Amino acid sequence: MDILTDQAFFRAFHILFGITWIGLLYYFNFIQGEYVKVANPDAKADVFKKLAPNALWWFRWAALFTFLTGVILLHQVSAKLSTEIILGSTMGTLMMLNVWGIIWRNQKIVLGMKEGDAAVAGAKAGLASRTNTLFSVPMLMYMVYSAHGPGAYLAVDGWTTSSLFLGLAIIFAIEANAIWGKMLPVITSVRAVIISSFVLAVVLKLITDLL
Repeated sequence: MDILTDQAFFRAFHILFGITWIGLLYYFNFIQGEYVKVANPDAKADVFKKLAPNALWWFRWAALFTFLTGVILLHQVSAKLSTEIILGSTMGTLMMLNVWGIIWRNQKIVLGMKEGDAAVAGAKAGLASRTNTLFSVPMLMYMVYSAHGPGAYLAVDGWTTSSLFLGLAIIFAIEANAIWGKMLPVITSVRAVIISSFVLAVVLKLITDLL
């Protein structure tokens, strides 16, 4: 069997890289970020010097390889694209771009690896990271749906223009806030962003199911 057409092979690695990526995303948002807020200056400096750079290395490369294996999987299932697959892959792509284009670029300033305003950079990186956390539950929901939902076993497309466009409009509005907006109350705290992520998943699922 040609390895480039072996869907199970790439799906396994897509899941492995995705677990690493999203696991670290949750670590940064739910654990390290909250610790840094209350840590004493010496402990905070130690995190920024020794722990964060190493964790960010794994984080950004896991994001990239999740994306690359996802692109291969998309090519393999292109004959039966569904709204769910399109929306899920859109969120995944934006999340990867946020990692490399916003989070990593600004974290280098926060960690002292690059010149710049650390406070401004930290706010930008934090907003993008919270946005990725907001996207994470619906994105993961659609990853599972693409492999195990009804459309996974049918050689037909399963998308409608209204549900696709409305879902994309919501996703791009959220991403626009990540780039040009501010930290909104619905994602400011750990509890708020967890609840909001599940709410977003429900909203998108209702859109794709009912429209």
